[in-house]
Amino acid sequence: MPPANALPKVAAVKVADGERLRSVHLPGITLTVRSRRPAREGLPPALYVHGLGGSSQNWSALMPLLDGVVHSEALDLPGFGDSPPPDDGDYSITSHARAVVRHLDASGRGPVHLFGNSLGGAVVTRVAAVRPDLVRTLTLVSPALPEIRVQRTAVPTGLLALPGVVSLFNRLTREWTAEQRVRGVTALCHGDPARVTPEGFRNAVEEMERRLRLPYFWDAMARSTRGLVNAYTVGGQHGLWRQAERVLAPTLLVYGGRDQLVGYRMALRAARAFRDSRLLTLPDAGHVAMMEYPEAVATAFRELLADTADSTAASDTGGTADTVGTGKPAGGERTDGAVDDEPANQTSGG
Repeated sequence: MPPANALPKVAAVKVADGERLRSVHLPGITLTVRSRRPAREGLPPALYVHGLGGSSQNWSALMPLLDGVVHSEALDLPGFGDSPPPDDGDYSITSHARAVVRHLDASGRGPVHLFGNSLGGAVVTRVAAVRPDLVRTLTLVSPALPEIRVQRTAVPTGLLALPGVVSLFNRLTREWTAEQRVRGVTALCHGDPARVTPEGFRNAVEEMERRLRLPYFWDAMARSTRGLVNAYTVGGQHGLWRQAERVLAPTLLVYGGRDQLVGYRMALRAARAFRDSRLLTLPDAGHVAMMEYPEAVATAFRELLADTADSTAASDTGGTADTVGTGKPAGGERTDGAVDDEPANQTSGG
């Protein structure tokens, strides 16, 4: 992997009004963190984790809608957005989860309201399972949890995990412009691409142009895809569905009816797996509901906070409160501060 200090100069990352960027240096990784100034002091912290090929910008539409209830931060996973690659070249789900845990431990912001989309949904599910002390609530937007029957439209993305496919794809698409690539991504990830504003499309094109100049961009994509595919094949205590069952935090699940990457049919399975879950389905949304329908996601999260507060109040007074969940016992969870090590076939090197 090229060392961070030898990377070429590229265009600056776009920062929306009210946002700021900072770099967080941790052992083996450097993370870029996007944050907003809280509306007032004392608000609980929130952390947002993007999906495959995304960045912290994916949360810029949602974060301002929650200014009055949380103090928002969104990070760029190693190798994505403005974060350089990890020193060890490990892009597995566990490695990404360790990056999130290291940031939370170093910043002392935990427990946080933790958000994740797609790949980020798998990452934060693992974090919530093995470090419940760091998570107040969990919000998952189209989380990339294992599916037995993967949608056909998701297969090309999964193929990036195979050796040589990225090189072949680059040769076949060498003449594609950044605008053509963005149109393809938009058609794949959005339920209705026509809802993307002209400004949003221009910003996406500028970001694509920036990323294509990074020498590690396709390597990060391939290795993260490989890490996700490997996670799909692992069972036992390291399996993502098993870890979903171990999550203690109240969980909001958001699924889009037009999602071409994560099956809409997985919504009910997820609602059964997470013991204290609420389900929001958006029939017209695609894979990135927090970008397509941020108001709906914000409203559902506010309702989650209200329900959580009511439950806490009822518990404190010895009463009962109505919650949506599976009613599974909450014992037997690890709180030793570790992120589970993966079995041998779940590494993403290659």
